[in-house]
Amino acid sequence: MHIILNNTSMVPIYEQLVEQIKNHIINGELKENEALPSVRTLSGILKISALTVKKAYDRLEEEGFVVTVHGKGTYVAPTNRALAFEARRKSVEEDFARAMEKARAVGMSPEEIREMVEILLEE
Repeated sequence: MHIILNNTSMVPIYEQLVEQIKNHIINGELKENEALPSVRTLSGILKISALTVKKAYDRLEEEGFVVTVHGKGTYVAPTNRALAFEARRKSVEEDFARAMEKARAVGMSPEEIREMVEILLEE
């Protein structure tokens, strides 16, 4: 599992960690029932607080991506195809939202944005 954290980002470290682990799970790089590194191990590797890693693991568990077995560790949850599909879809929506913000920031009109999307769809 390859994690890159940006300390200068406005996105909190634990959220960056959550998103990257989710992406590894969605893309199949982390397999069902595969163990994640322990909180201490991952915090040591990334040189961040163990509490930050714990917060990320807790969020992943709340969202159904991992399961924590007390005293054993944290594992990738059994695949829920609907959950995985929805997560992919949400990721695409977020990418589109960022692209729209960027387009508006450079002064593109809604018509210009639609035209660009149409052109890209044809490719």
